[in-house]
Amino acid sequence: MTTIFIAVAALVIIWIIFTFNLLVRDKNLIKEAWSGIDVQLKRRHNLIPNFVASVEGYRQHENNLLVKITKKRSEAVKIENIKDVAPVESDLSGMLKNLIVVAENYPELKANENFLDLQNQLVEIEDQLQYARRYYNGTVRNYNIRVESFPSNIMAKVFNFKKDNFFEISLATERSTPEVKI
Repeated sequence: MTTIFIAVAALVIIWIIFTFNLLVRDKNLIKEAWSGIDVQLKRRHNLIPNFVASVEGYRQHENNLLVKITKKRSEAVKIENIKDVAPVESDLSGMLKNLIVVAENYPELKANENFLDLQNQLVEIEDQLQYARRYYNGTVRNYNIRVESFPSNIMAKVFNFKKDNFFEISLATERSTPEVKI
């Protein structure tokens, strides 16, 4: 009888250790995934001043947009809380898209080699940011499933593991389906 009790106790202890380690692993994967997003955001933040400077010569009536982009970039660089980054970065993405649209009004700017290079770099960074965001959201999804699923949710509650937030898009233009006219 005591050997059965010892065996059951050993299995419970092994399960607790195993589940705790899985939760820790998932949490660390989220941190790693966030660092991928952070790298791409820093690349974009570093590119923005050059991009804005290349448009400034053509900007008389777009001055307001350039000022907003510069302010939003400064605001975004200072944010450290992951929850607060997503809305600011979504706003910044929208503003950068507007800036590219504005540039379409200036044929000489569109033909400028420096501007085209910066625009290509920005597109590449946005693509990498999208991949990093997908990876991050996948790791958060897996972690959240473990935190909410039985029986691992018991260990999550005992060791105070809480659901994490997704890095979500808040731009309505990215959520809506484009209208196609024939």
